[in-house]
Amino acid sequence: MFENLSEKLERSFKLLKGEGKITELNVAETLKDIRRALLDADVNYKTAKTFVDTVKEKAMGQNVLTAVKPGQMMTKIVHDELAELMGGETVDVNIKGKPAIILIAGLQGSGKTTFTGKLANLLKTKRGKMPLLVAGDVYRPAAIKQLQVLGEQIGVPVYTEEGSKDPVAIALNGIKAAKQNGQDLVIVDTAGRLAIDQEMMKEISAVKKAINPDEILFVVDSMTGQDAVNTAKEFNDQLDFDGVVLTKLDGDTRGGAALSIRSVVNKPIKFVGTGEKMEALDVFHPNRMADRILGMGDIVSLVERAQEQFDADEARKLQKKIAKNQFNFDDFLGQIQQIKKMGNIKDLASMIPGMGKVMKNMDFDDDAFKGVEAIIYSMTPAERQTPEILNGSRRKRIAEGSGTSIQEVNRLIKQFDDTRKMMRMMTQGNKLSRMMGNMPMGRR
Repeated sequence: MFENLSEKLERSFKLLKGEGKITELNVAETLKDIRRALLDADVNYKTAKTFVDTVKEKAMGQNVLTAVKPGQMMTKIVHDELAELMGGETVDVNIKGKPAIILIAGLQGSGKTTFTGKLANLLKTKRGKMPLLVAGDVYRPAAIKQLQVLGEQIGVPVYTEEGSKDPVAIALNGIKAAKQNGQDLVIVDTAGRLAIDQEMMKEISAVKKAINPDEILFVVDSMTGQDAVNTAKEFNDQLDFDGVVLTKLDGDTRGGAALSIRSVVNKPIKFVGTGEKMEALDVFHPNRMADRILGMGDIVSLVERAQEQFDADEARKLQKKIAKNQFNFDDFLGQIQQIKKMGNIKDLASMIPGMGKVMKNMDFDDDAFKGVEAIIYSMTPAERQTPEILNGSRRKRIAEGSGTSIQEVNRLIKQFDDTRKMMRMMTQGNKLSRMMGNMPMGRR
């Protein structure tokens, strides 16, 4: 995500290295490079021009402190303007109605139905809502089936009317069913088309008028670049939606949609999809996204993702096991499962400042732990719980059972032993620090 743009912006700032102060002459080349980088990222031409003009105006008006280098000052100005370009502030979704009604719109193939499931999952797990999904796509049977599968996966009921071709009636009946069953949130999935047409707009406008939703979210595939922005504009002219959802932001996207869409439709980006899993949905934070574009990472989001998987009771039990040197392969496997739930490994690493550039050409996929898991699953329960019994013959059997080599098995066991020692040392170090902190100070 944004790899090429990040790289080109970093190169632009280097043009100011060694300069004593910002002047119109030395900043011109940097701004030219920044505009080129934005256009290469498929940012709207007018948006890119306005952005560069604003940055220039602010840069020329700065009295650069002696402690701050011109390149650093320019990075700060570009960062702030990027955040402002994407909306400046995080805008929450409106779920105050009883029940709250959210209408989902977008073209076919934009990830609309998948997002509907992800949103229900997020609002259920993080906001304590009791959602009902309404299958309002009457033209694509696969969309109804997909929504049912997703609903089953996240434990959320789905309202459908088999054979009905009336999306307005389906939506109204779905809301009625939610009220009867005590559900406080209704998310209505609607039909998409391969392209915008009058019939589609007429239909979704009729649904909007009938159900009077608290929130209308427009879902757009960020990989389509400027087409995404143009589509958003046409939908907004007809629907006057409340917010934008960018899907597939983890793919090979140049980021133009994320940077242009706010300035073109004047509506906030509210969510971004970052993967296929139901948990792979993030609230959009303009400031954090600007950090990531400029290679500064996003530690806050990384910590938030970790906390979502964090179980305080399990952590306490694990700490006791580590202190007693009882940490085993079952515990190790549990930690791997928690990391996997946090999302794509490369995406997680890019949240660490400086790591995005380091990992640019490295390939990571969701199967990164497959070999490790295969080795652990090939162990007997006794071997997983007592790794000390893993002798040569056992290791050979495990290698054959997991389809790996003895060298790979040996390497994993060594890494596990090293990890266990390090974790124990850290636990003991924390105890020692606490003991030292509690000791009375000597008399003076």
